[in-house]
Amino acid sequence: MSRPKLLYINRSYWPDSEATGQLLTDLCEDLADEFDVTVLVGLPNHVADGMEPPRPGTSTHNGVTIRRVRHTQFGKHSFWGRILNLVSFTLAAFWTSLWLPVRPDVVITETDPFFLPLLGRFLKWRYKCRFVAYLQDIYPDIAVAVGKVREGWITWFLRRQLVGAYQQADKVIVLSSDMRNLCQRNGVDAQRLTIIPNWIDTNTIYPRGEVNQFRQQENIDDYFVVMYSGNMGVGHLLEPILDAADQLQNRAEILFVLIGEGQQKTHLQQRAERLGLKNVRFLPYQPREFLSESLSGADCHLVSVRPEVVECLMPSKLYGVLAAGVPSIVLAPADCELSTVVETNAAGIVCATDNPDDISKRIAAAIKKMCDDGEFRQKAGRSARQLAVALYDRRIVTKQHAELLRGLMSGEV
Repeated sequence: MSRPKLLYINRSYWPDSEATGQLLTDLCEDLADEFDVTVLVGLPNHVADGMEPPRPGTSTHNGVTIRRVRHTQFGKHSFWGRILNLVSFTLAAFWTSLWLPVRPDVVITETDPFFLPLLGRFLKWRYKCRFVAYLQDIYPDIAVAVGKVREGWITWFLRRQLVGAYQQADKVIVLSSDMRNLCQRNGVDAQRLTIIPNWIDTNTIYPRGEVNQFRQQENIDDYFVVMYSGNMGVGHLLEPILDAADQLQNRAEILFVLIGEGQQKTHLQQRAERLGLKNVRFLPYQPREFLSESLSGADCHLVSVRPEVVECLMPSKLYGVLAAGVPSIVLAPADCELSTVVETNAAGIVCATDNPDDISKRIAAAIKKMCDDGEFRQKAGRSARQLAVALYDRRIVTKQHAELLRGLMSGEV
């Protein structure tokens, strides 16, 4: 008996180090135990040092068939270059998808780039198959929220087209209740929407012992380390972190370590220099195989999202922090899912951004609480780890995807 055939479409995939590509790689490799999985993907933006970037063509990796298309790769600092990258990938994916050697049973599109659901709708018609829109973020709402574009006829038209694609999908997967609520307000039927969160491999990311290689490597063993690890894009509230660091310069034992890349990084580095912050260090992304050491090398983590985008995405960095058994200080609206998860499970402290006037003072106060109250910090860390294992482990969440796909093909969902 032949196995069901899945086609995932997304620009980023192994060996790309971007989060969406890593997550999709985990998912497809887990599904490959039960399904014939093909991914239609692009060229990676970032690969591990010393690794040869893959070329366009067809290959197999860990049971997944990879069809990698050729497209432009202009740098991220060029707006029009980024647009051309997205358009050229979509056109290449469209052309390749017309001539698949085997008809897929289900086509699943992600949101890199955001107009892939339009391709998914077309392929549903072409191959008479099921179609799932898997939303890591919601466009054009996120672009409007961060000020990249203004509301107008273009965003109205784009939203209408995307919602039309979602309405023709057999299922729309979102990451949080906040994202579900936005989709419903935009006109997506509630019965099409399914919440499946992102995940973390708790066998790979886990609390380390007292000897931590990351702390030794960075020579920070003697500090109380406050860490931000992840994307420094415009969707994250980061400036108040520097203000809090400024207020804590008199606490010589506290060190802020900001790990990652993104559009805000250069601005943050310049601002830290202007403020004379000797208690802030910036580091690049850490290799994935070293992530457990770096995440568990913190005494507490900062997890932030701008209030304007809280319904458009769910920060996946939260799950790594939980798995590392480190408490979080969350900068987000009080009633959003990110805040609710941490607060109701006693996995950290929420500094609600509903009143932004004194947010940096509350961040500083939360850091002092974490630093001065070891019992509270350790208890929150244990709660964080238990939560990750119970709800957000890779095997638990990818099984939810498998169950959804089985249900679609059997007609049960």
